[in-house]
Amino acid sequence: MRRRSWKQHLSLLSLTALLLWAAAPAAAQELNDLNQQVISEFRANQGKVGGRYANVPLLLLTTTGAKSGRALTRPLACTTDGDRIVVIASFGGGPKNPPWYHNLIANPVATVELGSERFRVRAAVTSGEERQRLFDRQAKQMPNFAEYQKKTTRQIPVIVLTRID
Repeated sequence: MRRRSWKQHLSLLSLTALLLWAAAPAAAQELNDLNQQVISEFRANQGKVGGRYANVPLLLLTTTGAKSGRALTRPLACTTDGDRIVVIASFGGGPKNPPWYHNLIANPVATVELGSERFRVRAAVTSGEERQRLFDRQAKQMPNFAEYQKKTTRQIPVIVLTRID
């Protein structure tokens, strides 16, 4: 059995995000089920997951719904910039930003699970040179992000998460 590289795993993770905006309700439910499986495995194994995402640096981000007010947890690929965590709202290069991004804009305080740690963060959308530097660094580590930018006309947001407790 051939093991997939982290690039292939990230591509599959992003493909699931892309399916969410393009899919019928049944496919959206399938994506939700996949996310729940990843979340359960992440929590059961102190941040480690196997299968498709075994070599992808992941965190769990819990946001508060912009409209619903409900907690929503999603697994996301991440990198770091000093003490800050960097996530990219690529949505697989889709034409819209992912729902978790809109949640962070409305409610920038969120919860991150990273490894076995759980803590609150404040999200900030980067811009200009900082955004480009962080995007380029993550795209260098995970080249799929550069491909996603090529697939869309929107500038993909780069968000930094700063620990607040």
